[in-house]
Parts: sequence; structure tokens; C-alpha cells
Amino acid sequence: MIIRKKYKFEGAHIVRNCSSYMCRENIHGHSYEVEVFISGDKLDKGHMIIDFILLDKIKDFIDSFDHSFSLWADDDKAFKESVYQFNKRVAEIPLSPSAEGYALIFLYVCDIIIQNIEKANSEGNIVLQSVRVHETKTGYAEAFRDDLKLCDFNINSILFTDRIKDDWKDKNWWEDLKNHKQFKNNLL
Repeated sequence: MIIRKKYKFEGAHIVRNCSSYMCRENIHGHSYEVEVFISGDKLDKGHMIIDFILLDKIKDFIDSFDHSFSLWADDDKAFKESVYQFNKRVAEIPLSPSAEGYALIFLYVCDIIIQNIEKANSEGNIVLQSVRVHETKTGYAEAFRDDLKLCDFNINSILFTDRIKDDWKDKNWWEDLKNHKQFKNNLL
């Protein structure tokens, strides 16, 4: 069985090296929708694959991009310095912030998050199947586990400014995730 959880964020970027001068030369933004598809091999005590509340760290991660500038780590040095000088919410990422780049990064991080959720309600084997990132109403990119071979990065190459980190309820979750520590459920 597959379940889907949808998230939204408003973000700005430049997609360098693409065909369109409008996208590669100009800061612009989108209203993104991110769909996370998860499968399980059994139902928990509540007859669910996983309670959506246990996906709170995925929401925290995707919310980190909301009203943020997504900066490609390989962009021009002077441009990067100006972005950091004039923007407080910056997510520096190892892939160009195209829908494809987001889908791959979100798949990678969401998979680590799911692997580190403490199962406490007889959940079965929970597997992230794919992540779909809608950049426009008519276009999206969907990444599957096998697609991670298209790129080479790790969680330490994803950076967030302090202003983004200040908005996290759990100030340690990102460092815990980078150290692959299991998340304790802080429910009710």
C-alpha cells in the first residue's frame, strides 16, 4: 500500500546553465508542492501505514525552504556573497534548484528522516517510494531511489542559515539527522 503526504512552500531561485535565459539569469520564484509517497508492508495498531504526525521532521525540512532563497553551492562566488549579504533565509544546496534538483535532495533527506523515525505503534517496514516536486501547475519532477545515482552529494552539503534554524521547534533535529540519530516521538 502507498500513502501520500503533500507539503507546500514558496521559494526563490536561479537555475543556472538551463536553456531559458529567464530562468538562468533572473531570480524568480514558485509556489511549490511536494508530494512524498511512502509504502508499508503492514498496518499499525491504528490501521495506518504510518501516522502522518510522525512525518513532522519532513515538514520541518521542507518548511526550511519556505520564503527562502535556494542557492546552488556551485554558483558564482560574488553572487553567493551578495545572496548571503541581503537575505536571511538561505538554503544552500549541492544541486541546482530545479524541480529535478529539489526532488533528488528531498528524496535523499526524507529517506534518512523516515529511516530514523522511532516506531512505537507496531508499524511495519516503511519505505520512501518517491518524492514529486511540482514547480508549476503543469510541470513536476519525481525522483525515485534509483535516481540518486544521477548525482553525488551528502547531507553535509545542505546548509541552512541561522534564520531558518531559528524557526525550527527542535533546534537539534538537523544535527541529529546528520548524525543519523533516531528521533524520539514527542507526541501529546
